[in-house]
Amino acid sequence: MKRPASALVLLAIAELLGMSLWFSASAVSDEFRAMWSLSQSQAGWLTTVVQLGFVVGTATAAVLNLADLVPARRYFATAAAFGALANAALVITPDYRLALGLRFATGFFLAGVYPPGMKMAATWFRRGRGLAIGTVVGALTVGKAAPYLMRAWMPGGIVPVVLSVSAGAIFASVLVIATYRDGPYAFSRRPFSWDLVGSVLRQREMRLATGGYLGHMWELYAFWTWIPAFLAASVAAGGQAISETAVSFIAFFAIAVGGVGCLWGGWVADRIGYDRLVIRAMAVSGICALLTGLVFGSTLWLVVPLTLIWGFFVIADSAQFSALITEVVPAHAVGTALTIQTSLGFLLTMLTIQLVPALAEVGGWRWAFAILTFGPMVGIWSIARLAPRLRRGTANSDQAIDDSHTGPG
Repeated sequence: MKRPASALVLLAIAELLGMSLWFSASAVSDEFRAMWSLSQSQAGWLTTVVQLGFVVGTATAAVLNLADLVPARRYFATAAAFGALANAALVITPDYRLALGLRFATGFFLAGVYPPGMKMAATWFRRGRGLAIGTVVGALTVGKAAPYLMRAWMPGGIVPVVLSVSAGAIFASVLVIATYRDGPYAFSRRPFSWDLVGSVLRQREMRLATGGYLGHMWELYAFWTWIPAFLAASVAAGGQAISETAVSFIAFFAIAVGGVGCLWGGWVADRIGYDRLVIRAMAVSGICALLTGLVFGSTLWLVVPLTLIWGFFVIADSAQFSALITEVVPAHAVGTALTIQTSLGFLLTMLTIQLVPALAEVGGWRWAFAILTFGPMVGIWSIARLAPRLRRGTANSDQAIDDSHTGPG
């Protein structure tokens, strides 16, 4: 493989199929609720525990420097295969507690799919890196929406949805290990260091970029997880006749449209700068979170367009936080820095995934999403503080991190 475009297409396909494991249980949560008599909050844990597994997986990878020591294609392929097996075991799971354990394992292994995928894409692009990483994140966004499409298309509930996405992840594993090779801008490696995580976190640019990412993540997964429930509640409040299948289709498009948003975000970021793009995207998505309360229960001609706009902008900036990391962190630490960033972000999502349905139970779904607006507000503040440093070119160099490194290697 010698062409960047070919490598990018391969990685996009692999990320789409691999990350489809994420919402496989969420897409059929109604079936699990009926089977095990779960509350809405308990059903939410089928997603929250994936976040927890991902956090533990990324934290483990960061401490062990796995993303900077293990070749990315082997790391990706192994993680995708084990994630697929853990997910497939859901179809024979006898109880809720074991299902939570399997969802945790799925999230743990997906830590080897998401960050390495972004790093692999970056090895093929120096110019246009924002669009390249945006393409990969766009593909995985569509992948996360895929279970909702499977549920809408496939009768039979849990088994066809779960097994179809597991088969896709196995294919992604084989595809990457058999055909992918790093590009001409591969990141340098260094010996293992216990201190690498600490030295990365001491870099101010890394902290500011991660602060923006945390504001973004405060909003993102709560939207993705609960937009189907919001849509169903809005339809019921408005007394409109619409089937569960139609709601699943709308939910799929609300998430999948983010794939287009990622492409747009990457294209714009390469032209106006990563920082300017993420500030604008967070501003629009934060406004959408507030507007959901105003359109709740009204005609679908208002609810659906707002949902699609939110789905477009809520993820349009996601890849650019990763692109920022590749620019401000020394090459030998990029994999670890990306892993730290994503680990902290997904740890935060566990709070909002549980917070939104709790607010809905107390006051209804109309204003349950309004709390998500605080994330973009904080994210914009953090990136606005980073922007002048990017303009002055004061991002730390390799030597800056090396000087703070006191561990072996």
